[in-house]
Amino acid sequence: MSLEKDLKNLIIESLELEDITADDIKDDEALFVDGLGLDSIDALELGMALKKKYNVELSSDKEDNKKYFYSVKTIADYLREQGIQN
Repeated sequence: MSLEKDLKNLIIESLELEDITADDIKDDEALFVDGLGLDSIDALELGMALKKKYNVELSSDKEDNKKYFYSVKTIADYLREQGIQN
């Protein structure tokens, strides 16, 4: 399974999204506001899920996190920078 597909499944499971499959989430689609429509609470839950699953520390810089959390692709790129492969 690709890292992107794994991340999509993590998003669906950790945020308990109903009626959405991994195929419904596009790699480069915005996750917040537009696109998938997640909010700041979802961001916190997703951050905790990423930390638990991949053992990564997220930046305390809000702007960095906005950049990393923009899409499935940007999260995957960030994880790869941290040495996570799938």
